[in-house]
Amino acid sequence: MNRRRVGSEKEALVCKYLEEKGYRIVVTNYWCRIAEIDIVANDGDVLVFVEVKYRKNAACGGSMYAVGFKKRRNISRCARYYIYKEGIAPDTPMRFDVVAIDGEQVVHVENAFDAI
Repeated sequence: MNRRRVGSEKEALVCKYLEEKGYRIVVTNYWCRIAEIDIVANDGDVLVFVEVKYRKNAACGGSMYAVGFKKRRNISRCARYYIYKEGIAPDTPMRFDVVAIDGEQVVHVENAFDAI
């Protein structure tokens, strides 16, 4: 199975997981020149930008550690672009979540990082 297909399957799994938690999915795979945001969702009145990371196992620190400074910075920039393009008020509550999948284990970290 190729990486793109696996990534799409895991993102679909996370969308279902988030919907079961009461999130409303707004868009998936939002792309701008700088980066891609895997999932944009609403958790109540909070706009949430979700990064999905998958690894077959937790070797080499696991998937959570794959979201480094550069990745966080690029996601933050892409989120600012999304807010601008969609005409979202800058005072809208927002946060950045990471959903890490290591094998079959799913860990959802709300407010995993601040905008850079």
